[in-house]
Amino acid sequence: MPDAIKRTPLYNVHTALGAKIVPFAGFEMPVQYPTGITAEHKAVREKAGLFDVSHMGEFLVRGPQAVEFVNHVTTNDVASLKPGQAQYSTILREDGTIVDDCLVYRAEDRVLMVVNGSNVDKDFAHVSRFVKDFDVTLDDISDKVALLALQGPQAQRILQQHTDTDLKQIKYYEFTMGTVAGVEKVYISRTGYTGEDGFELYFPGEHAEQLWNALTASGEVTPAGLGARDSLRLEMGMALYGNDLDDTTTPLEASLGWLVKMKKGDFVGRSALEKQKAEGLKRKLVGFTTAERSFPRHGYPVFAKGKPSGEVRSGTLSPTLGIPIGTAYVPPDSAAEGSEIEIEIRGKRIPATVQKLPFYKNGSRL
Repeated sequence: MPDAIKRTPLYNVHTALGAKIVPFAGFEMPVQYPTGITAEHKAVREKAGLFDVSHMGEFLVRGPQAVEFVNHVTTNDVASLKPGQAQYSTILREDGTIVDDCLVYRAEDRVLMVVNGSNVDKDFAHVSRFVKDFDVTLDDISDKVALLALQGPQAQRILQQHTDTDLKQIKYYEFTMGTVAGVEKVYISRTGYTGEDGFELYFPGEHAEQLWNALTASGEVTPAGLGARDSLRLEMGMALYGNDLDDTTTPLEASLGWLVKMKKGDFVGRSALEKQKAEGLKRKLVGFTTAERSFPRHGYPVFAKGKPSGEVRSGTLSPTLGIPIGTAYVPPDSAAEGSEIEIEIRGKRIPATVQKLPFYKNGSRL
């Protein structure tokens, strides 16, 4: 029997706002509000939008070897983080393929791993296999934690009205614990998935409505759903697990080699990546655009030099740029910027051009 679909603590808020609810990552989630995806997208690019991303998973690692453990099960270098810093990373199998991408937060006495909502059970089972080799405890606290993402060039100014924490002191990919809108022990993290400035707030789920209502009360913040989240991240060339990344891809193929720190010592999947590096890649994830006003949807066939090259991994008509954008895996000899490929749309092959990511280059976080 499939698991029962879950709801975030803000489900009733979303329905009261008239959100269109869809199943996503095992949750009933808002894909858009009556304002529409384009308006929500624009609000984040120009002012501020608020996302409920409480479907994400959180694993808490504690113990004398917390840093060593997370360093072993992820590819980036956790030991290079000071307490109060975060990093983007990947979790690999022994064969180098990606179990998930994740965020890692290093605090004084613990490390928090944040994973994709659809992968929580799979990820927890995978990393649990390595606990026995380290002096740590590993807990899945996903169901207790709510997560809000306030994103946009006005995010700092708006959030500052609700907290005594000096947000200017929090640099990109740093975090601290503070009180927000009367809610204590909130992880205030300067991170996001949009290319704009912003903050992700982790806190106990029972306070979700209190925080949401406080942040939206002035009318300056636009509630934003999964649709805008997807178009915003794709304009920035940010990967989505299940589309751009999956259990057949390695970080080297996915243009995430910068997340792989070979010099840090051993980690799960390291030897497989060394072998792949030595043998050479057979494919690489690239961004592309087309001159035609066609919509490159996920799953459309891709051709490089006339030969099949998989399918479109992510695709949309960019709300900001007004052009079709997408990602696909192509052979290395078709991966250079300016290379010509083809996308098959409704039986017709459309010329497309490989473009350097990000597509949108004016985000307030760049």
